[in-house]
Parts: sequence; C-alpha cells; structure tokens
Amino acid sequence: MQWKAAADELRQIDLKTILPLLDAVADRYDSSKWHTHQGVISVTGQKFINWKQGCGGGGAIDLVIHLKQCDFKTALRWLLALFPYALPTNPAGQATSSPVLRLPSADHSKLPRVVDYLIRLRRVDPYLVNLLIDTHTLYADNRGNGVFLLLGKEKKVVGAELRATTSIPWRGMAPGSRKDLGYFSTQRCKTSNVMICESAIDALSYVTLHPDDMAVSTSGATPNPAWLQSLLKANTIFCGFDSDPTGDRMAEQMIRLHPAIKRVRPPQKDWNDVLRCAENPANSMAQFS
Repeated sequence: MQWKAAADELRQIDLKTILPLLDAVADRYDSSKWHTHQGVISVTGQKFINWKQGCGGGGAIDLVIHLKQCDFKTALRWLLALFPYALPTNPAGQATSSPVLRLPSADHSKLPRVVDYLIRLRRVDPYLVNLLIDTHTLYADNRGNGVFLLLGKEKKVVGAELRATTSIPWRGMAPGSRKDLGYFSTQRCKTSNVMICESAIDALSYVTLHPDDMAVSTSGATPNPAWLQSLLKANTIFCGFDSDPTGDRMAEQMIRLHPAIKRVRPPQKDWNDVLRCAENPANSMAQFS
C-alpha cells in the first residue's frame, strides 16, 4: 500500500461528503455548522474546527481521525473502503504496477454445465442466459465455472466474476479485476430503472423477476464504486444489497453518499433466494421500502 500517495488523494475529498457518513447532522440555519458526536464543528472549505474542544484540522483524514477518535491508518482504511478509486494507480509518477487482468480461458465443452446450473438450479430466465452467451459476456472456463464479464468505458472488459457450478459453493474474481472501473449488467429491454445487486447471479435473478428493469452487480457489497455517479445521471437507481447486516450497512452508506438512490431490501436473504422461492417468477414482485 502506498500510504503517502493514498493520503494525498484522500485528504482532498470534500468534507461535506464525509460528514453524513460519520453521523454528523447539518445545522438547519448555518450551512457551515455540523452537529457531531464530538460536539459542534464549523467547516470552511477543507478546514474544520471544534469550538467546544478547541481543536481542528484540515482535510478528510483529519476529520475522520477527530470524529472517529482513531489513528491515521485506521482513518485511511475507512476512507478507502468508501472511496476506493481515490487511491492513485501511478503514485510515484513511474510506470504503473497495477495487476494485469488474467481472464480464464473459455472451454465450450463446459458451457452446458453452466447453462444447466443457471437455468435449472438457479431458475434464471433462459432468455437472459442465452442473451449473455450471444453477447459474449458469459462463458465457461475449463473448471466449469461461470465467467461473468465486467465492462467499463466503451465496453472494455475490466474484470470477471467467477461462480462454481458444482455442489461445492465458491465464487471469486479473475486476477487483476477492477470492479471499481466496471460492472456486470443484464437487461431484457430499454429501461431507466436500475437495481444494484451484490453479484451477477443476483442481478440475473432480479431481472428474471422484473423483466422490465435492468440490474448491475457491484461484485460484493460496496457503497461507492467509481462508475456509480455516471450511472446516476440518466437512471433511477435502487440499492438491492442482501438482507443481512453487511448489505444493510453498505446500502445505508451508499444512500448517504447518493441520496437519490432508494433502498429495496430483498424479501429473502438475496434476490436468488427470492427467485427460487417464487412459485411464478414472472409475476413475483419485490418489496420496495
């Protein structure tokens, strides 16, 4: 970890973006004043001061250290979890050392097993499975894993989710995947309603249940992928992370950062559980909240 390079980038994050994530509440009458667990603070640009404690600082890291009462590295890790794209890919001005994406080789002989797993066991709509195969965003590797491609700008492949199709549950990412730069998505028709899910299987399950919508996968619950802001510009976004403590916590943080997003909690643990419990998937409706 390039701590110094990361710190230089993270310090620049707008303090008013960070404050709600630290349970701070904006004053109703004074836009520079915030009510926090450490007392009232005043914010001017990237500087803050706690009048009650007679101390202050500058930048997002100092603010996190002050409000969470933590050390420097804990503050950095907390910020990086929320703003992973803030870590520079070329911190020393030298050639980048970012890991090279290594996609597994396709094995067409294993594709029927992946198709059977998705349609028969996971109950995904066969139309969606065939659409992904036809558009080359789903294939089988030589171990029979399903490979779901993550696409970034200009449809460039930036990673892949891997899902085992045997009786042993396993999932992972292709080495070098950049899930901050792109995502897996699926849809049957043109739409502006987008459901954010934690996995490719959940995205497929959601669109099986709601064929008029689009679903994308963050490849694990993360509240602020770099691509999310651009998706918000032209779409109505819902957060459908799992119904568990991690999903609820990540959804809450995502909505604090992007208030336009609405939480949709799966009635079961995740969208594939909802799909497999539905007697008639095509007519099943999610519970919006």
